[in-house]
Amino acid sequence: MSTTVIGNIGSLVTNDPESGEGPLGLVENAAVVVEDDRIAWVGPTAKAPPADASFDAQGRALIPGFVDSHSHLVFAGDRTAEFNARMSGRSYTAGGIRTTVAATRAASDAELEANLVRHLDEARRQGTTTFETKSGYGLTVADEARALRIAAAHTEEVTYLGAHIVSPDYAEDPAGYVDLVTGEMLTACAPYARWVDVFCEKGAFDGDQARAILTAGAAAGLIPRVHANQLSYGPGVQLAVELGAASADHCTHLTDADVDALAQAADTTVATLLPGAEFSTRAQWPDARRLLDAGATVALSTDCNPGSSYTSSMPFCIALAVRDMGMTPDEALWSATAGGARALRRTDIGVLAPGARADLALLDAPSHVHLAYRPGVPLVSAVWQRGVRAA
Repeated sequence: MSTTVIGNIGSLVTNDPESGEGPLGLVENAAVVVEDDRIAWVGPTAKAPPADASFDAQGRALIPGFVDSHSHLVFAGDRTAEFNARMSGRSYTAGGIRTTVAATRAASDAELEANLVRHLDEARRQGTTTFETKSGYGLTVADEARALRIAAAHTEEVTYLGAHIVSPDYAEDPAGYVDLVTGEMLTACAPYARWVDVFCEKGAFDGDQARAILTAGAAAGLIPRVHANQLSYGPGVQLAVELGAASADHCTHLTDADVDALAQAADTTVATLLPGAEFSTRAQWPDARRLLDAGATVALSTDCNPGSSYTSSMPFCIALAVRDMGMTPDEALWSATAGGARALRRTDIGVLAPGARADLALLDAPSHVHLAYRPGVPLVSAVWQRGVRAA
């Protein structure tokens, strides 16, 4: 066993109220002791136990590594032309996904993995230490399975999203595609995935189709999550709560009943908000304040994908949430760390407490508030992943 003490931390965010003040468990003039890949101790620098090695934080802020619980990183190509057109006045629809499907199908395994690794490295440099990612750009049995196999080599949090849109091959037979997604495709994909997801939206899958897909996935041992209520009001949130999904993601268009349902299911179903999508599509912002005031559990994530949210930056999403979604800097940071962990049903990440995984991000700033206060500035100066300096 080897130990390292990170000392002289100006402000430490633990997300553990028992370790410090308030919901963020703030500790000033703090230290963290890392033993192998775990947190062994947190507290004031003056009381830190001896360790084999030391790192001087020089009065800077230390936070848990970001937990990005919603991304789409196994893809090829980009959609610059679509983005340019949208910024010139045309609105986003789910149909744009077909462009990426064609590019992804044409790419080799090596090309898909290289692109995935490039985006993971980019995200890690910005403080992300845990990420979930999905299939959904293959939409054939072989292409969906290979996407998940490639993703599973790089993360534990892999989601089967054969139900992203109806495959172009089944444009005239949506019911046949649902049968494929719940049958042969599910059988091929389930061994590589932990989660099953569906885009429950006009232009994608309706409530009955989504229920069939999620129920089949659950029967195969996968835990449901739902793309819910992004483009319009719909059944996605209610379905997520009914089926005990880990998260309802997007949550842009919510009725009072939807908000109440998420609040009542706060211990089970997290409302994951994805402000990069609204930024990139000039769409209505999710109302985080409404959800938080109702008592819902909220996570923030990037939704990194080549069409509607091509950002891997959790700090950017924090700044958007504070500026445009009614969140305080404390709430946004919690949602981007502990909230993401809740959305992945994890207790070992998103928190800096003894026994937790040693995933940490050092900011070139005295406080985590600078993440929103200085938007667009690369504030993450060091990252540890499982106790190892990664960036």
